[in-house]
Amino acid sequence: MTVEIKPETERLAREEIARGHVHSVDELIEVAVHTLRAKHPLAAPVGEPRPRKPRKNLADFLLESPFAGAGLDLERQKDHPRDIDL
Repeated sequence: MTVEIKPETERLAREEIARGHVHSVDELIEVAVHTLRAKHPLAAPVGEPRPRKPRKNLADFLLESPFAGAGLDLERQKDHPRDIDL
């Protein structure tokens, strides 16, 4: 297969090989395709199982950005005292 790429793309590929992130253009393309499929599960071919995202609980959700570092206290109260008028 012959693939034509822009000079800028060739430069980027050569840089990644020189940095040791990949060992060949073939490996670079393979890594790129796997990354694309992980980021966009619908990009996976038909018949190939889609990776499932792990479900998160509310505490995990709240601790992620933009709430990270907000000082939220997620400790649950065991009893919920209520004032009762008798």
